[in-house]
Amino acid sequence: DVQLQASGGGLVQAGGSLRLSCAASGLTFDDYTIGWFRQAPGKEREAVSCISRSDGSTYYADSVKGRFTVSSDNAKNTVYLQMISLKPEDTAVYYCAASSQRVGIPRAANLYAYWGQGTLVTVSS
Repeated sequence: DVQLQASGGGLVQAGGSLRLSCAASGLTFDDYTIGWFRQAPGKEREAVSCISRSDGSTYYADSVKGRFTVSSDNAKNTVYLQMISLKPEDTAVYYCAASSQRVGIPRAANLYAYWGQGTLVTVSS
C-alpha cells in the first residue's frame, strides 16, 4: 500500500519557522512528483510547493516564494517543506501528495493520486 505520512505542524508565532516532513512508502519515490498543498477553513485546497523527484525541479506559489523551501532526502524517501517568516495567512492544514505525472510540475490537486493525512499549521499574530 502507498502511504504518505505528513508531520511537523504546530502552533507558531508570526515570523517563526516550522519544518514539515512527508515520509513516503509503497511507491518508487523517484517516479513521482511530491506536492505540498494547504487548505484553510472556507478556502480551496491550493498547491504550495512541489518537487519533481525525477529531475529535482520545483514549484512555489507566489505567496510563499522566498519563505518556503522544498527538499528531499533520497535515502529516507522523505520530502521536507521548510517554512520561515510564517504569517497568520499561512494557517491551514498542510497535506503532502504524490503524482505520477513526470512532465512539468502538476499543480492541480486532482493530478495527485496519493495523499497524506494532513498536518495543522497555526500561525498566531
